[in-house]
Amino acid sequence: MNPLHSSQSGMPESEAAAEARRLIDDWAARPVHHHPTSFRDDTAPPAFGTTPPVKQPDHRIVPAWAAGIAVASIGVGAGVTGIGCGAWLVLQGLASVTLTSVLMATLPFAAVAMVATAIGGAISKARAAVTKNVFEGPVTHHTEIHNNSTTRGAFFARTRNEIH
Repeated sequence: MNPLHSSQSGMPESEAAAEARRLIDDWAARPVHHHPTSFRDDTAPPAFGTTPPVKQPDHRIVPAWAAGIAVASIGVGAGVTGIGCGAWLVLQGLASVTLTSVLMATLPFAAVAMVATAIGGAISKARAAVTKNVFEGPVTHHTEIHNNSTTRGAFFARTRNEIH
């Protein structure tokens, strides 16, 4: 349906134009309401004398303890990141290890350990004396124990034993 070519009989075009003009003029005649968005005090401050104090409330965004915890968290995070990077580098190095490189790296230590074991065994054999002690006669075993036991206290008791 085309609104310009309507089959309905309505207002003639001259009356419609006059009504539109009247509505536009009525709207334009209304006063525009301005809402102030700011205020400026243009009164001059006194040149000298006492001025009453003006309250300036302290509105901090973050408490001091929370800011301290935040800074400490950033420091701990940075430190842990450094440790993680170091561990990553070490593990990357260990990941590239082959059996041949491990054998070549440990071969000198194994040789030193083998030589030390051989020297220690030779010294141990050289120091061992081939003496045999033969005891002839009766063997007497004499043990004499004198025990004096004293206990002091009730709940936290202390017992003292003297053995001669």
